[in-house]
Amino acid sequence: MMRALACLLFVLIAISATGPAAAQRFGGNFPVCLQEWEWGGGTYISCQYRSFEECRASAAGRSAMCLENPYVQQPPQPRRSPHSR
Repeated sequence: MMRALACLLFVLIAISATGPAAAQRFGGNFPVCLQEWEWGGGTYISCQYRSFEECRASAAGRSAMCLENPYVQQPPQPRRSPHSR
């Protein structure tokens, strides 16, 4: 009886489980992201802004904030040549 109850519980949990969650990623090569909080506690991150001002305009009036994209590809810095004195 106990084994049947455990199996039934396992089946009910497996059936009620949703599909795999989509991984949130920082996308694109834009330097600024908008993080928005959704109803129910979830968050969504959208990296499609070229400046904080552009992001703030989109975040105005929403439950959101702007943050720096940690994965943006920075252009290579020019190397300094050693100066001989």
